[in-house]
Amino acid sequence: MNAELYVLPLVVRIERAGSDPGPPERTDALEAAAMAVLALLDDPGEFAEELRAWQSTGKIRKVVRRARGAEWRRAVALPGRTIEHRTAEVRVHPPVPLDDWPRDLARLQVSGTELTDTAAPGPAGPPVLWANPALEMSAGKAMAQAGHAAQLAWWASDAGERAAWRERGLAVSVRTAATRGDFEAMVASGLPVVRDAGFTEIEPGSCTFVADAPWLAGRVARP
Repeated sequence: MNAELYVLPLVVRIERAGSDPGPPERTDALEAAAMAVLALLDDPGEFAEELRAWQSTGKIRKVVRRARGAEWRRAVALPGRTIEHRTAEVRVHPPVPLDDWPRDLARLQVSGTELTDTAAPGPAGPPVLWANPALEMSAGKAMAQAGHAAQLAWWASDAGERAAWRERGLAVSVRTAATRGDFEAMVASGLPVVRDAGFTEIEPGSCTFVADAPWLAGRVARP
């Protein structure tokens, strides 16, 4: 299998406004996406071979699609794992060939996934995945980028740090940096940083997220 041709599918449940459940909060969806990626990295289980191939070149492309109703039920019926986090539900599936998605995933919408926060998120605990305030990203794009940041943080953590993180339920906080200067200072400090490939929405090489925790400064992220 060629890892360069593989992608990690994530599906977020977004039901119609006014339904029960309704659309998730944006921050909840971003955190759920990051936690879904971490759950697969921590325990690949039967998906170990697909995960190994996908990670083998360090190209960790992710695509977020949205589903509701019967679409969501079909997605859940496929191999994968569902993370429920506050108002959000995100399904992570094993990596698939870029041009050969399962039909029930390929038919889901990918562009224009938008969500909002109706209330300010609570206190942030480490690790914090900081978004670049200078970039405009759809919720789907930001979910994928948060997943990248969580993966870099996982790679940069040692066995003891991963064990402690696991004890906390692989929790992450996703926040937007207060200013562009604050974000750039974190990038310069040597924390794991996501530089986007530029497939969608933003310019190639743009720094989208930084993963911040006391143990991550100066670490090199490796699979």
